[in-house]
Amino acid sequence: MKSGYVSFIGRPNAGKSTLLNRLVGQKLAIVSDKPQTTRTRILGVKNYPDAQVVFLDTPGIHRPLHRMNVRMVDTAVDTIREVDVLCLVVDVNEPAGKGDKFVFDLLKHTQAPVLLLLNKIDLMKKNRLLPILEQYGKQEKFAEIIPISAFAGDNVDRLEQVILDKLPEGEALYPADYVTDQPERFMAAEIVREKLLQFTRDEIPFSTAVMVDKFEEPEGKSKLLKMYCSILVDRESQKPIVVGRGGDMIKKIGTAAREELERFFDTKVYLDLHVRVKSEWREDEHLLGEIGLRDRK
Repeated sequence: MKSGYVSFIGRPNAGKSTLLNRLVGQKLAIVSDKPQTTRTRILGVKNYPDAQVVFLDTPGIHRPLHRMNVRMVDTAVDTIREVDVLCLVVDVNEPAGKGDKFVFDLLKHTQAPVLLLLNKIDLMKKNRLLPILEQYGKQEKFAEIIPISAFAGDNVDRLEQVILDKLPEGEALYPADYVTDQPERFMAAEIVREKLLQFTRDEIPFSTAVMVDKFEEPEGKSKLLKMYCSILVDRESQKPIVVGRGGDMIKKIGTAAREELERFFDTKVYLDLHVRVKSEWREDEHLLGEIGLRDRK
């Protein structure tokens, strides 16, 4: 029996969350084309015939501008010291820059094997991949370099086999039916936030959060789950963008979120959304704790 922790780290938008969802076989992390979608560590467990792997999706490592972003980056960096295998996920279509060098430097002193995952190969011509492989192959830090497509599933089976080969021997870390440590309220808030990211313009995603104010589970013969959520925005000018003309935007967000929530919870959902202005919420330690971003202290 083998078991251990495997962390996905890298720059924002590298495809870490998409990879977690594919490996675990269900949606645990929301996905968006907006940077910094993942804000906290998300755990997903997968059982194999002779192994259990605990995957950790982490926020993209970037230059932090707010207390929230500092905690996001701390969350990602802390996993480097805590896992048995590290997977550095790189968007192979993006040119390497200073941010990539910073992430590479973080891995210099880790004792865990580091797998370099060149992601999104489905979006590039194959003849462009070979020079990139040769370039990264000159760096001795990587135990393996694996081109993959987390979205299309290309080469993910090979990645799984390499991970299993690198894991230490040990008993299962979680029960066989355990999937994630994220509470239902967190998952619900993330689903609403994903729809918010999907429908709003670029200036909104970085400065919004979703809080579950009330979560009423079905009682008796009722099959209706009731959720009351607040969408936080940084500035008064952002509120009408989220609400939309005549409330059309928040209705669109609410309808899409409710449909996914009903699939996730397998029951009817009543979803009530309100927009609240809370300036500088990204510097509010108590609120950051509420959305899952704990201080590393």
